[in-house]
Amino acid sequence: MDWSDRIGRRIKLRDLHILLAVAQTGSMSKAAKDLSVSHPVISKVVSDLERTLGVRLIDRGHHGAEPTVYGRELLKHGLAAFDELRQGVKAIEFLSDPTVGELRIGGPDPMLAGLIPALISRLSRQYPRLAFDVTLVAPGLAQYRALRDREFELLIGRIPRSFADDDINVEILYDEPLLVAVGAKNRWLRRREIELSELIDEPWVLPHAESVPGPLIAELFHAAGLNVPSAAVIASSLQMNDALLASGQFLAFYPGSVLRLGGKQPMIKTLPVRLPAQRTPVGIATLKNRLISPVAQLFIGCAQDMARSLDLGSPAR
Repeated sequence: MDWSDRIGRRIKLRDLHILLAVAQTGSMSKAAKDLSVSHPVISKVVSDLERTLGVRLIDRGHHGAEPTVYGRELLKHGLAAFDELRQGVKAIEFLSDPTVGELRIGGPDPMLAGLIPALISRLSRQYPRLAFDVTLVAPGLAQYRALRDREFELLIGRIPRSFADDDINVEILYDEPLLVAVGAKNRWLRRREIELSELIDEPWVLPHAESVPGPLIAELFHAAGLNVPSAAVIASSLQMNDALLASGQFLAFYPGSVLRLGGKQPMIKTLPVRLPAQRTPVGIATLKNRLISPVAQLFIGCAQDMARSLDLGSPAR
């Protein structure tokens, strides 16, 4: 298939935009209404695309219009093209006025409770006209799927130790320690030094065993020669942990950056517990084949500076 003759001169961004509208609405009529064009225009654009590519892109039936496997593949790359174009426009806007721009960020709950708001606060003081769109994502492989689907430009979170994906670039910021935390009224705060074994029978708030922090916490107990204690409460929400620990009764593990940066000092305190060495790298992930906007570059630089200046932990290499 010759690009110049069959593709480059015949497929326009407007055509892909119309195809996307049909796929999203499930109807040519609805797409026509949303785009303020006539139904025949929609039908002709889709038919012309199918003729150019030589495959059926949309299945038409009584239940509406649905993209075929070929249509889905074209739309996947079309979305990437739209995203790159949007990134290019943002870069031009930034070059004309480097104090303005928007950045879409993804991160799991611990990052949204500590590092990400700290970074946004620091950048916003210097560039008050920047805007940030932050998405809470489930930790694990799902967050990388969302990055590939371009739901956000960069992802901040724990990086798997064996991470190796050819299409994703990772900038490691620091090693994230897990620390034992209690409420400000907890009796264990009177101690200057505590062994983990002394806390085994205390009322723990622990995450679900199959969650991302679950195995990390289990490793800590096993490395200390202990079994994981029975949890008084099983929960994977830092907000719920905050409420439970505030009573002074419970103990929980918190990421170090959440305790340092999340403004929890008056309510949540770190216990001086001897813990085995840990290696849980935190980093920023971006797509290798995607134009990184100037705002994203600013954000990454700010994150690197903050990790160094606050000594959040030596980068894991």
